[in-house]
Amino acid sequence: MKGVIFTEFIEMVEEKFGFEMADKLLTQPELKSKGVYTAVGTYDFDEMLCLITMLGKETKTPIPYLLEVFGNYLFSRLLILYPLLFEDKKNVFEFLTQIDKYIHVEVLKLYPDAQLPKIITQLNEDKTQMTMIYTSERKLSDLALGLINGCINHFNEKITVSVVGKSNDGSLVTIVLNKK
Repeated sequence: MKGVIFTEFIEMVEEKFGFEMADKLLTQPELKSKGVYTAVGTYDFDEMLCLITMLGKETKTPIPYLLEVFGNYLFSRLLILYPLLFEDKKNVFEFLTQIDKYIHVEVLKLYPDAQLPKIITQLNEDKTQMTMIYTSERKLSDLALGLINGCINHFNEKITVSVVGKSNDGSLVTIVLNKK
């Protein structure tokens, strides 16, 4: 997993839960990297699971909720870190339809070894509903939901988000967005 995800996660923990909590997470003996991350590095996905799990235990907060909070936070940070990815996008649906066709392509140029989820989007005829199919071996659909909510907040649109289908192992999730 790319280091930028780790560094932004730790920044979020510091901002929302305090420096002491971030320090507690980073000093876990289970972390192969010893809790030292750089934005351009690549780290074992299991370390992210360890950090999220520990944060959930320490704060007594469900992990799916923490992943959504992180996704929302991460979207706001990606706006700052990679503004070119958001240029000329006028609304949520326009942005989301470009994830696999353009944004993930650009991300792979920056990070050729990134393992990205597959996201397929389909708009209905009157463009008031979008169906998204999220596929990932990492099963981080809650993070994806947070990113989607961050996108909705950014464009300031009234859109409801519903998970309408999820495989047993969480690697395939169908999400429906409806404009109000």
